[in-house]
Amino acid sequence: MGFNKYQVQHFFRNTLLHIFLLTVTVSCLFPIFWMIRSSLMSGTTIFTDQALIPVDLNWHNYVVAWTRGNFAVYFINSLIYTISVVTGIVVIASLAAFAFSRLQFPGKNAIFYVFVAALMIPLPGSFVPLFVLMNKLHLVDTRMGYILCMINVGLSLSILLLKTFFDKMSPDLENAARIDGCNQLQIWWYVALPLAAPALAVVVIYNSLNVWNEYILATVLLSNQDLMPLQRGLMVFNGPYQVDYPVLMAGLTMTAIPVIAIYLLMQKHIVKGLSSGAVVG
Repeated sequence: MGFNKYQVQHFFRNTLLHIFLLTVTVSCLFPIFWMIRSSLMSGTTIFTDQALIPVDLNWHNYVVAWTRGNFAVYFINSLIYTISVVTGIVVIASLAAFAFSRLQFPGKNAIFYVFVAALMIPLPGSFVPLFVLMNKLHLVDTRMGYILCMINVGLSLSILLLKTFFDKMSPDLENAARIDGCNQLQIWWYVALPLAAPALAVVVIYNSLNVWNEYILATVLLSNQDLMPLQRGLMVFNGPYQVDYPVLMAGLTMTAIPVIAIYLLMQKHIVKGLSSGAVVG
């Protein structure tokens, strides 16, 4: 059975596309593989062993990074900051977005445009007023000060994303909930939030990555090593261990694993949340 020229063109086009995508995938995954590989080697074999899989796997590097490198403290701090900040952003941003979308009050549009305009301000541009404010509130070098600042960083984009979903929520759903005796807060909780699940997933993913990978603001606000998150602590950790590359790679691997896990668990919501809008009602 012969093939016509359109089938041949379709085959070669798909083949070239898959080769390109495979190349991009390998180029993205290989550094992660190399980092994990290096974390399982010793200080001498890391420069001499050319095998893709090390002959002797040295898991002790992770123990050294976790204990002597104070990595356990940094990891727990980042976990606390991420959970606290993401929870705060989800609650505040969803309430604000619901108010901007479904309620009528004086100055609503002007206030919303202020939040949108804040997206154009780069993060370093807000360091001086944030530091001055935290200093006056005596929140410099405290967990609460850092958490409040990070919530402030993620609010604008989160409100914009959630408002887009709430705008497309069917008025019939809101009216039905009101007939059932729900007030505005109950409509937000029982109707709006479940329908905005894709957008909430994007907000959670985006802000989790943002908090977990944040370094500059932590450098400005935190000097106590017991309060430092992973990325800030990693630079302190890099000082005494900058020659011990396997231990450093073990620390980097432990830093990357939670981010990769969050992305893999919630990846199906990313495209849906960013591109589909709220197809509800």
